[in-house]
Amino acid sequence: MKKNIKYESQKEEIFSKPDKRNGYVRDLGTTAYFPIEKKRREFGIHLTSIDIFKKFIFPEIKDILYNYTWIDLFAGEGNLILPILEVIPKGKRVEFFKEHIFLFDIQEEMVKRCIEKAKYYGIPSEIARKNIQIRDTLQNYPDFKLLKYPPYHITNPPYLYLGYIVKNSERNLKYFSGPNEGYQDLYQIALINDLRHNLKKMIYIIPTNFLFGFSVANKIRRDFLPFYNIKKAIIFERKIFEFTGTNVCICFFERKREPSYQPIIFKALKINNKTIEKEYILSPKNFYRAGGEFDEFVSYFKAVRPLKIKFYLTLEEVKKNSGSKEVKLLDANNFSNGYFAYNTYLVNEKLYKKIKNNPLFVRTLDTGSWEGRVGIYNIKETFGVDGIVVTKEKYRTHPIQIFITPELSYEDLSLLKNYFNLMLEYFRDITDSEFLTTFRYSNADYIRKYLGLSQTKKLLATFPIHLMKDEEKQKLKVLIEQKNIEGIKEVLLSLKL
Repeated sequence: MKKNIKYESQKEEIFSKPDKRNGYVRDLGTTAYFPIEKKRREFGIHLTSIDIFKKFIFPEIKDILYNYTWIDLFAGEGNLILPILEVIPKGKRVEFFKEHIFLFDIQEEMVKRCIEKAKYYGIPSEIARKNIQIRDTLQNYPDFKLLKYPPYHITNPPYLYLGYIVKNSERNLKYFSGPNEGYQDLYQIALINDLRHNLKKMIYIIPTNFLFGFSVANKIRRDFLPFYNIKKAIIFERKIFEFTGTNVCICFFERKREPSYQPIIFKALKINNKTIEKEYILSPKNFYRAGGEFDEFVSYFKAVRPLKIKFYLTLEEVKKNSGSKEVKLLDANNFSNGYFAYNTYLVNEKLYKKIKNNPLFVRTLDTGSWEGRVGIYNIKETFGVDGIVVTKEKYRTHPIQIFITPELSYEDLSLLKNYFNLMLEYFRDITDSEFLTTFRYSNADYIRKYLGLSQTKKLLATFPIHLMKDEEKQKLKVLIEQKNIEGIKEVLLSLKL
């Protein structure tokens, strides 16, 4: 039996200590390429194993099987619905199937497999064909008004991020036009379609970025969760798909009687190398995003006059400021065979000072080792170059140079870096890294996470080192070395008074 399958082709970019060779700076980690299977990428296919259904979903519905019509609009091989037939007496299966099961899929091949599986459970092929149909349900939602029993949607919908679709999958762009403009993934279109058609109950297997993501999921949560409660969730932080490391959760949705903007409170099982139960509170003030301790901190401790932060040095800026001063710059867009390319440029005095006086960069993506976690690092120490230039497109997973105003001394920059990384690890510890976005499964001791640039800027805004007195800096230096979080908070709070 196949395991869950979904394919997302994406090169992982990992940063570590410099290793120079022939004009390139090597990332001492490795890059990973997943097998290219065009159809999986094109449709966002990920076939669900029957084991997932039996272990995590069936116990929740086993006592109400005759109360609903069980539908899956993205059925694949039917593994989220058809196993219900195993508990229906053989003499009653055909009648149950006629009234209680409807399955759809966009691919003819999947529909054929689904029909064959229904036949295995004793359903005649002519009856199976009536209730298992080819249909693009993202664009052409079925009419369930004539069903004898209310629909209950259990599904593992396609998920394919819009950024990937724009570059590689033109056929899917049609789903994101008109009323769907602004959504970021195919699974979000599936959710909003169910809302528009007033479905009362759904169980979705979807990426955990639905709960924890920032810009990728803010809109769908804001639009969807005023109408639905999450009754329960199962969050997987280990690999359950064969062809992708994307982490998923099973969310049990139930429509509210009336739209409400009250916080949503639910309990979830979080499964990694151990299983824990945790309560979540999703507030509309934070786009219903889980993992709110970090957001509360950066909001409460934001400085009255924070540092001004800008990201990225572009090739256009380098060319506009040509001169006679030599700088060696890492090319963030030229990464091949484990190496970043670097080049030497001649710039004027103004840009030379700007680059030299801003020696820090943000690593937004965990590498998979403890030495390469997200955070702020020194460019020279990490890559052996003076700066990082973007020669093509700006990507959030590149190493990104940070430019800070007003100009800070090397000692102040070092203190700022150490503060940032300490607080980042503190929040990773108390939230189990939930304020960060899960990137993909890794065999590391921790789950790989992505740090947003907006999060980076907000945390830096809590540390107004340019306004501190020397004695305050010295006190903070000691507190940071001691990892005294409460002491650090007391100093930061005194700066706001």
